Formats: sequence, structure tokens, C-alpha cells
Amino acid sequence: MSEHLEDIANRMVAEGRGILAADESSGTIKKRFDSINVESSADNRRDYREMLFRSPAMKDYVSGVILFDETLRQNADDGTPLAGLIADAGAVPGIKIDTGAKPLAGFDGETVTEGLDGLRERLAEYHDLGARFAKWRAVISIGEGRPTWNSVKANAHALARYAALCQEAGIVPIVEPEVQMDGPDAVHDIDRCLEVSQWALKTVFAEIYDAGIALDGMVLKPNMVVPGQKSGKSASVEEVAEKTISCLMATVPAAVPGIAFLSGGQGDEEATAHLSAMNAMFDPPWKLTFSYGRALQAAALKAWGGKAENVPAAQAAFAHRARMNGLAALGKWSPDLEREAA
Repeated sequence: MSEHLEDIANRMVAEGRGILAADESSGTIKKRFDSINVESSADNRRDYREMLFRSPAMKDYVSGVILFDETLRQNADDGTPLAGLIADAGAVPGIKIDTGAKPLAGFDGETVTEGLDGLRERLAEYHDLGARFAKWRAVISIGEGRPTWNSVKANAHALARYAALCQEAGIVPIVEPEVQMDGPDAVHDIDRCLEVSQWALKTVFAEIYDAGIALDGMVLKPNMVVPGQKSGKSASVEEVAEKTISCLMATVPAAVPGIAFLSGGQGDEEATAHLSAMNAMFDPPWKLTFSYGRALQAAALKAWGGKAENVPAAQAAFAHRARMNGLAALGKWSPDLEREAA
């Protein structure tokens, strides 16, 4: 019997667990491997991801894993499909489905995410390969005169079309409208981020409504409301938590089962602290959890260094960050726990 979308979505936001974003493109994973002087070969990429997926932390703190196309097709060293390792750990295998953010014609500095052509057929194949959810990332940039209405509307419409095709294929869509942190200077303070994030989410859910998306069969992956990295301004953990929740309460229907935040360039502990504060301070209608890539993997990647003898140390580093974020998803993380566990 096929799984219901709402059951898969609820598994993806299970209490105290979150989503590992291991869907780095070939270019991105090469940059990360370059930082540890490891060749980005297919075998090294497989070994690194197998190391993560075999970590004992998977069973306790990871509810789903977003994969790149190559990874979904790879087998572990013993011949087990990597997607099978994820399923065996009790997590849901997923797939990055978009083909990237491309320049939006006529709108300098803005992008629209592509990948709708042939998506129905690709989704059917990914379902056969074991994927039960997908991810599509739309990018909204803040700057002088940005974002424009055309950028917000085009990206929201593409997200809704993607989500409809996913649900048709029996795959839960992660809907990811990311307002990026790297807006320039004073233009991108926390209040501007709040304004743009609220605008983007309202537009996304209007398009989702028009497309007939089942709200209980999707997961939202938004940015947190934070100051831009180049703004020279900071915000307290409490202010980030309060403004992010305010944004979500004004825009996200209660029928959505969960919100899995992206880290978006925040520091590892910073992203954890913000998530924990939201869960400790509020009782929202959705589960609030994480969908982190670099913020879960950076310490493990450094500890691994491409050497088989370092796998236990790398898995321990991964387990530490996964556990800290699992606690944050329950509102129970603290700096003291971080130091004790380390």
C-alpha cells in the first residue's frame, strides 16, 4: 500500500529530529573537499556521505536526508544503495529536484529557479529509486530596488508548479523560498528581512492555494529573519526568534505540518540557538525543526579529512551537531549543554 503524503510529511518533522541537507551540487561539494585537500571524485563523495548515513546519530536525530542526483544512484561500499542506508536508519530519502537559480531576464541581480521541463518524468524515476520527498530552492535577494514583484511572483509560481507535480507523483514537496542573508550594507537590516520574508511567503502560499496543493502533504523550508551579513548590524537570539515567529504566524497556514529552517550562512551554534529559542518561547501550530547542510556537516567534514581512520571521529562530530539541533527542535538546547557535550 502506498504511503500517504501527510504521513511522510509528519515523519519528516518528527519530534526532536530534523533533515540533513546532503544535496550539495558537484561544484559545491568540490569547494568543500578543496578546503580539506581531498579530491572530489565519485568514490570520495560516496565514502563521505556513506560515513554520515552510517552514523548512529541518524536513528536518533535525523528524520530525512536530501540527496543530489548522483548520491541517490550510488551504492555503499558493500553494495547497499545509499538511499537504503537512510531508510534503514528510519529516515526518509529525498532528492534535490531543481536545476539551479538562473538570471531572471530583464531584472539585473535577480534569479528564477529552473527545472520544470521534464519534471514529471524525473519525479517518477526518483520515486522508483526510493525518494519520497523533494526539494526546490527559490532565491530572493535584497538590495537597492530588490526584490522586484516580478522576481517574487516568478519564483512563487515555479514553487507551486513544482509542488503540484511532486504531490501527483506521491512525493512530498519541500517548498524553499530563501531570502538570502548577503544583501548589501544598511539596506538589509532585520526589519527589511522581515518585510521581504513576509512578502515572499504570502505570495508563495497564494500560488500554492491556486495550484491546489494539499497543505498537510508539504513541508516549508524558509530562512530565519536575521540581519544581512554585510549590514554591520546584529540582533539578539530573542529578537530573531520573535520576528521569525511573527513572520510565520502572519503567512503560514496551520495545516502545514512542519517548518524545517535552512541555516542560510549562520554559524553552527547561532542557527541552533535561534531554533531552540523559537521552540522554547512559543507554541506554534507547526513543528519547528532544522534542514541544515553546512551547519550539520562542517565539523564532521574537517574531522574526516578524507581518511578512513578518521571516520569514528567524524561521526562523533556529526552526532554532536545533530544532537544539539535535535535538542533545539525541542527547545531544550543551551550553551552549557553545548560545552558539556563537546
